[in-house]
Amino acid sequence: MVTAIAIVRLKDLFAVIMLSGIYSLLSASFFVTMDAVDVAFTEAAVGAGISTLLLLVAITMTGRAEHPDRHKPILALAVVTVTGGLLIYGTFDMPYFGSGQAPVHLHVAPRYINDSMTEVGVPNIVTSVLASYRGFDTFGEVVVIFTAGIGVLALLSVVPRPVTIAKINSLNDSLHEQHLILRIVSKMLLPFIMLFAFYVQFHGDYGPGGGFQAGVIFAVAIILYAMLFGMITARRVINQSFIQLIAAVGVLLYGSIGVVALLNGKNFLDYSVLSDDPIAGQHLGILLIELGVGLTVASVMIIIFFSFAGRRDYLRHLNDNSKGSNNTSC
Repeated sequence: MVTAIAIVRLKDLFAVIMLSGIYSLLSASFFVTMDAVDVAFTEAAVGAGISTLLLLVAITMTGRAEHPDRHKPILALAVVTVTGGLLIYGTFDMPYFGSGQAPVHLHVAPRYINDSMTEVGVPNIVTSVLASYRGFDTFGEVVVIFTAGIGVLALLSVVPRPVTIAKINSLNDSLHEQHLILRIVSKMLLPFIMLFAFYVQFHGDYGPGGGFQAGVIFAVAIILYAMLFGMITARRVINQSFIQLIAAVGVLLYGSIGVVALLNGKNFLDYSVLSDDPIAGQHLGILLIELGVGLTVASVMIIIFFSFAGRRDYLRHLNDNSKGSNNTSC
């Protein structure tokens, strides 16, 4: 509550973003205390990780200080109050927190806990639920992420200006002199960050993790590289067209698993058709759809970052040109 109140009171957007990251870390600690480790993992990676980086890039275009004339606290307070009141009203019909007679404890949880190992064979029950039992819902989430990335790309995409090799090298030399320690340390950390992303990706069947968390961690490694070594160098290393293709491939891979099940006379996303042994088919299907999730999430996060950063560079270029034309006219 103290962090939330501080966020509302502050006018410095940089401080607000830092406190938002702290709020996400505190939320993740609450989830760990409640034994919801997978949710805590996602909150830490998405809330405190990638969201903080994207917001930092965003304020480079908007400015660090909040404009006083654009802030309408009364209207915002009214909307939040009405929405909060409706949400609280909706909880009146819910069982008391921790009640043993709640439907989730009488029907939902026992079903997954008792039967998931025999039906899916995955030790991590959370992965069984997300990737198998409610795989169609997870597929919808992946499509939403892909659509959001395409929307940001359509709104903020700019044509990169051609840059000579000499300019790139001179810029890299200047950055190397200014941020020598950060660049050297990041070179050592980036391989381990990517390795950890692969571990999270392929270990989701047995422990906390999966495609969502792994995709975000892998994207953070790419974004960290771009922030420390410069957008020009990052664009040379990371092909934007290839990243956009990978985002679509991830969604198509997920959907193709469902189509294969339909062609074999089973329900959509019934992984048992992928092998003679239904349990082995479940393992293979979860591995493939989690790979699709990881590909799409990582690609979309990278697309959003490069779209924001590219827009920032484009606006800065226009501002420099306008200053140059004004000086010439004078």
